[in-house]
Amino acid sequence: MLELESVTSKKEELLAHKLGVSERCSYIRGDMFSDVPSVDAYIMKMILHDWNDDECVKILTNINKASPSHGRLFIAEHLIPGPEMPHFSKLFDIHMMCVASGKERTIEEYSNLLQRSGWRINQILHSNGQTGLIKVIEALKHP
Repeated sequence: MLELESVTSKKEELLAHKLGVSERCSYIRGDMFSDVPSVDAYIMKMILHDWNDDECVKILTNINKASPSHGRLFIAEHLIPGPEMPHFSKLFDIHMMCVASGKERTIEEYSNLLQRSGWRINQILHSNGQTGLIKVIEALKHP
């Protein structure tokens, strides 16, 4: 997991340590706004909704630059459905407006962020059928 040095320096507070899985989970010191390690796949769960569009493009561009040509990106977030459908993500969007610079987004908004940062959507993965609260966007690098 990529974490700031201020987080990794407190080993006893790290989730892997608390869960007893430190031997299977390692922390890499870094800052997603400046540099990320090169790996085959990146998983971001409930990260991008914390940030505004320009900040998201910066994060996604850094990942794109670091990833190999076959790199994949998995983004797990609440996706806002159309206006006719009630959904938890719409309530959570109001929460995000109150506590952060980010927001919940539609698939079109994520598609735009990904395109601006050198990615394209490959598929949307659904948990619990079509009605699950969180969706996973799989993105691939633009050729």
